[in-house]
Amino acid sequence: MNIENTFSSQEKLDKILIKHKAVLLYFRTNSCVVGETVEPKVNKLIDTLFPKIESFSVDMNISPDIAAKYFVFVEPTILVFFNGNETIRKSRNFSVFEIEEAIKRPYQFIFE
Repeated sequence: MNIENTFSSQEKLDKILIKHKAVLLYFRTNSCVVGETVEPKVNKLIDTLFPKIESFSVDMNISPDIAAKYFVFVEPTILVFFNGNETIRKSRNFSVFEIEEAIKRPYQFIFE
């Protein structure tokens, strides 16, 4: 897993979305206890069941322009991109099981 707290520019994120077939962006802030609690569980899920997804953490306080571009205004928010297209969006109240179920089918299409 590749965890990066902030992107220096939108251009860097755009390159990542082009380079990788599957990308998960975890939007959070350090002031959100729920986001801090859920993030390690999501990371473990991705590492265990979906290892071909590149995962990045985006601190909304450091990169508000990236959050705004993707219309992310609540935390935590997860965006999953397949082939550069946003495929999954989960915000605020979601379970790890819900994320797993949402990722399964598109992941199988792309990688299996």
